Amino acid sequence: MGMLRRTLLQFPIPVLLQAQARRTPPSPLQVLEAHIRQTIQSVNAQWSIYMKCLETGEELAIDADRQMDTMSVIKIPLMVEVFRQIEAGKFALTDRVKLRDEDKRPGTGVIRSMDAGVELTVKDLITLMIIVSDNTATDILFEKTGGVDATNALMKQYGYTAIRATAPSKAWFDALRAAPSSAEFHKAGKNPYGLGSTRELGSLLEKIKKGEAVSKKSSDMMLQIMRGQVYRSRLPKYITNFTVPHKTGDFLPQIGNDVGILESTTRNIVVCVFTAQHFGNGNALEDAIGRVAEQIADYYAFRDK
Repeated sequence: MGMLRRTLLQFPIPVLLQAQARRTPPSPLQVLEAHIRQTIQSVNAQWSIYMKCLETGEELAIDADRQMDTMSVIKIPLMVEVFRQIEAGKFALTDRVKLRDEDKRPGTGVIRSMDAGVELTVKDLITLMIIVSDNTATDILFEKTGGVDATNALMKQYGYTAIRATAPSKAWFDALRAAPSSAEFHKAGKNPYGLGSTRELGSLLEKIKKGEAVSKKSSDMMLQIMRGQVYRSRLPKYITNFTVPHKTGDFLPQIGNDVGILESTTRNIVVCVFTAQHFGNGNALEDAIGRVAEQIADYYAFRDK
């Protein structure tokens, strides 16, 4: 204490005050990040967040390079690969697929409730896979495109190392059924539904928004499908001034993911949020994700530049 006092006394008080005044105040983006960190610290979970404004180039990253379980967010890379194969002439959006009983998968979706024999177009399958996260549609599309390897090859071609489709939905549900409990299944972490980082998923969304994923025509159709998302209890929850094409990924209460783009006439902001290791109330996790998106939306809604 004495040494500290002697050190301070070497400098006149006006000099110390001038030094404090010269400290650079935090930038608006740093303030936004501080508020987001405060929000996520209120929920005991592992968080990864990536944000980028496509007009200003501003980025915000909180553990954004960590590879995490995407859950159904991996259906976006699969969608991109489906459109790539369509443009390559392997099949068409209008092609019809006849549903078989053995195609049906549990969990999210509506196709599992349909009678065998019903015919769905490829576009129907893509749409249901995205807007209601249909697991039956997902596995049919994995089969139609040649399995997870095709999606992974495209992601590698795009330069992504964290994004990886691991297996069709059936393999995940089989592993879950064999586990002693859902909590133990998640803690073990041996069977991710898909893998990725928020930064790479954000980059993929940027490609789609810029018309660079497969082609502008395909990218525009992907965005249009994502704008029809039914599950709106996360990123869009508190947002009114933006359209939000997005895709959720679920294994509540342990995982609640959401990735999308906040769209307005002047701004397009990629926002990706992954969570894990959450064992509390799932509604609280979803609400925190909504508040993160709300803070980002407010930050850009009231800025002139």
